Amino acid sequence: MSLRLILTRHAKSAWDDPALDDHNRPLTPRGQTSAAAIGRWLGENGYRPEVALLSTARRVVETWEGISPRLGAEPEVVWDGALFHSSPDTMLSALAARVEDCAILIAHNPGMATLAQQLVRDRPARDEFAYFPTCATLVLDFEAASWDDIAPHGGRVVDFVVPRDLID
Repeated sequence: MSLRLILTRHAKSAWDDPALDDHNRPLTPRGQTSAAAIGRWLGENGYRPEVALLSTARRVVETWEGISPRLGAEPEVVWDGALFHSSPDTMLSALAARVEDCAILIAHNPGMATLAQQLVRDRPARDEFAYFPTCATLVLDFEAASWDDIAPHGGRVVDFVVPRDLID
């Protein structure tokens, strides 16, 4: 059985209001443009998740609002506060209970970059992969019967993109 995981880091967020709690930081205009571009790219390439596992942070909410209308499908959406600044283990735990064959997970660094590095069999030949910049998106396929069965370094990279690849 084949499972597909799409890992996306939230888009660029604003730091210009020091009084604003980190959880409530919005996207910048650049972040909004990036989220829309990633959504178009996912939809055009047929990367259509059946479930979206999302941090509850405002920047993730707004990233999803930019991506989701462009997918060409309406996945089940799961908002999970535990994904806010989560570890790779927490992200994998959220995924392990799912039964869908294709999932997107949108969360934060450093956990997202670490998870991506732990899951890939062969790293993409891109410097950006090491630090997983904002709105970077990785598509991985696993030969596994369930999400609970995916193994470290077991993911075959199908695609990796950063917003500047898509925005002129």
